[in-house]
Amino acid sequence: MGTVLDEPPRAANRHAVEAELNYLAPGQGRPVNYTFEPPPGTPWNSGELAPTRVTIRDARPLAAAGEFSLDRSGFQLVAHRSAVDDFSDDSVIRLVYYPEAEALLRDATGAEKVVIFDHTLRDSEGGSRANASLREPVRRVHNDQTFVSGPRRVRDHLSADEAGQRLKHRFGIVNLWRPLSVVERLPLALCDARTISPDDLVPSDLVYRDKVGETYSFVANPAHRWYYFPRLRPDEALLLKIYDSRDDGTARLTAHTAFDAPHTAADAPPRRSIELRALLFWPAQ
Repeated sequence: MGTVLDEPPRAANRHAVEAELNYLAPGQGRPVNYTFEPPPGTPWNSGELAPTRVTIRDARPLAAAGEFSLDRSGFQLVAHRSAVDDFSDDSVIRLVYYPEAEALLRDATGAEKVVIFDHTLRDSEGGSRANASLREPVRRVHNDQTFVSGPRRVRDHLSADEAGQRLKHRFGIVNLWRPLSVVERLPLALCDARTISPDDLVPSDLVYRDKVGETYSFVANPAHRWYYFPRLRPDEALLLKIYDSRDDGTARLTAHTAFDAPHTAADAPPRRSIELRALLFWPAQ
């Protein structure tokens, strides 16, 4: 993390946009975020936000040139058409989409084992943070796990014996993010992992009804290089690096957030998406 990158070619800047991203304001301590309606008088999210205007570049020209990969930039675009055309049925998601996603993740990463541990449907019109089955897009810069909670996920989802063995070798967590219609509203902004510094990361509590997880919030850093894929389609998906145990210059995580794209048509359809989070295990080296 923290590599200084050369300025991208002008072709990548031609369709850049300026937009505000919601970073965490410095000096906020440890934020707390609830996944369910908190007790009376307790805010859903603590920690003051610092909306920061940034340039968000069109990733498509550079992606076509091979600039981005899961292990270099922390995100990657993949072409993949799902056999599922109705994501309203949870059983179909688990019986059909999960196996599809496992195969895609194995092929894209070389992992020998994939364990999907949850999925989230989002809808910018009908979703709500109070509705666990249909959430709204997240409009703050974040990463879904930390260097502490990543290994904890292995112990949560594998037997004690297998977890002990898997933790000795490389493992990771990847978010497979797919739009359910062409994205016109609230696209996803992705930060190049090579521009993130360890000082940008702020561990944050994510409170569930039965446990407290840990995610990263981010403070602003002018070195951050942001990208998005305009008009992402349902036959395209994004891989987002959430955690990687490898510490050799490989991208270990990235930052992402939904953002209000300028010039979005007033009658643009709502943004609908599904994301799967999966543990990946590679063969022992």
